[in-house]
Amino acid sequence: QKIVYEAFETVKEKTGNDPLEMFEKAMENIMPSLEVKARRVGGSTYQVPLEVSPARRETLGLRWLTLYSRSRGEKTMSARLAAEIIDATNNVGGAVKKREDTHKMAEANKAFAHYRY
Repeated sequence: QKIVYEAFETVKEKTGNDPLEMFEKAMENIMPSLEVKARRVGGSTYQVPLEVSPARRETLGLRWLTLYSRSRGEKTMSARLAAEIIDATNNVGGAVKKREDTHKMAEANKAFAHYRY
């Protein structure tokens, strides 16, 4: 809780914008709309693209935000989180890259969409 509030303060200091709005924009840029799931069909495994439910979108978005914040170089976790939120708002950073990769995987495996379950 403390970390998040500190991160929001940092975001406000650095950008001068409303941190909550920036967080929402960052989450929009992070949350995936498609993902791939492995599905076995006749001895071979296919990566089947699926649409992501709203609840799972949020979960994945938050998970990636924390994951990529942790792996950053800043000194404190709140500073890392703030930097990742700012990056995500500007459509750069690890979490956004993760979403792009996930979408790329889904796009590449579109041929197996008929295996949806």
